[in-house]
Amino acid sequence: MLTYKFRLYPSDEQEEKLLFILEQCRWLYNKLLSIINGSEKTPSKRKMQSLLPKLKEKREELKGVNAKTLQMVVFMLYNNLKALSALKKRGKKVGKLRYKKYGKLKSFILNQSGFKLIKTGNRLDKLYISKVGEVLIRMHRSIEGNIKQVIIKRYGSGAWFALLCVEETETPKKEIERAVGIDLGIKSFLTDSDGREVENPRFYERDLERLRVEHRKLSRKKRRSKNWLKQLKRLCKVYERIERKRDDFIHKLSRFYVDNYDFIAVEDLKIDNMKRNHNLSMRISDASWGKFLRFLSYKAARAGKTVVKVSPRGTSEGLSLDDPLRDYISACRILERGLEKLGQGLPSEPAERRPLRRITAKAVITGQVPSMKQEPPLAGCLSEGRRSLYLLASSQ
Repeated sequence: MLTYKFRLYPSDEQEEKLLFILEQCRWLYNKLLSIINGSEKTPSKRKMQSLLPKLKEKREELKGVNAKTLQMVVFMLYNNLKALSALKKRGKKVGKLRYKKYGKLKSFILNQSGFKLIKTGNRLDKLYISKVGEVLIRMHRSIEGNIKQVIIKRYGSGAWFALLCVEETETPKKEIERAVGIDLGIKSFLTDSDGREVENPRFYERDLERLRVEHRKLSRKKRRSKNWLKQLKRLCKVYERIERKRDDFIHKLSRFYVDNYDFIAVEDLKIDNMKRNHNLSMRISDASWGKFLRFLSYKAARAGKTVVKVSPRGTSEGLSLDDPLRDYISACRILERGLEKLGQGLPSEPAERRPLRRITAKAVITGQVPSMKQEPPLAGCLSEGRRSLYLLASSQ
């Protein structure tokens, strides 16, 4: 299932209807959760769905919501219970599900029916939403496949988006001709086995001072007042801008590797465990390694490319922290492990004696990342000692 994200532009009347649907879904979620909490044994999902007609009779407002949307509230609740149970099995200390406070439910789902995409031939198309009407939508790209589900989501800044979920056919795997290993880091976002070192953009750290200013302004307002709500929207806009810039960077970087390589080896990082280091937690979150790996995996699956995760243990063994080629050698070892895991053996060509090619975040965003055919400058190439160290490590 592939998801496309498009901006919605509802009128004031349509926005009121969307907010009404969100509020009814929130009420239903809390009502079903209270029934579960009051039961000795968790009722089945089918039994909870059978309660919906009775709840509609008691609460007339629920009739103003599409029936499929109400069923998906049940699905959402049981998904949350399942996720909570999985965390408990892994030994995590978790409590019970919380009730949704007013305004905390941000999305509702239309599954299989209740929506229709209408092409207008203009800059803005229309998306028919059951019980709401035809809402203007900005279709900035074409959709491939049949739409199976639509998620309507409201962000903290007040912006509305439609997430169109499309079912795709499987793409056959392509023959491996070009392979690369990727070592993720904090100082540099990544270093690959072809000698590229991509700058870490640090979007959150760059806007940290602006966030502090907006948080300070919010703290001076009376809670839930009109001015407080206005300032909260301004603060949310800053967070959303950071998220958009980060997603844009990760999308373009992952697209570059999928377009240029048939096989990509990456580390199987335990990111949640790494965040326990409080000195590095914020930087790890800012880098968004997990999102990059997800984007890389689904893009590769669509293109018929292969992404293999290998154990990160020992990839930097015997390398000094001060060695500028530490991450590069680690990336070469990751590639070797990936090829071994796939049963392709070791790469036939040894590492070239050349310096790392520094790639700025701006170059990634503007699409100026050099391909593997471009050679770096000759100055500062690998010394014989470092080359020997890599070859020695590769032979082990």
